[in-house]
Amino acid sequence: MPHPNLSSEEIAQRGEELYQKHIRAQVETTENIGKIIAINLTTGNYEIDKDLLVACHRLKANQPDAVTWVERIGYDAVYAIGGTLVKTAE
Repeated sequence: MPHPNLSSEEIAQRGEELYQKHIRAQVETTENIGKIIAINLTTGNYEIDKDLLVACHRLKANQPDAVTWVERIGYDAVYAIGGTLVKTAE
């Protein structure tokens, strides 16, 4: 569900920018490739887990008002429906 003050496009732009510029280099490690990262767009705090709901619930438990962006570490999408996930990490 979009945040009342941000459009879906703004959430996507902020999430992608935050992940690429500030978080990716820290989390894109061999043990994290393929896991889900849920990011609070306001604080930059994040949770990583193999399960999307677990990562999101853990983030929301500590930060209930979090505007959340989700990525699959090392891939171009979180899920693929009728297609293939493309690995972006080495």
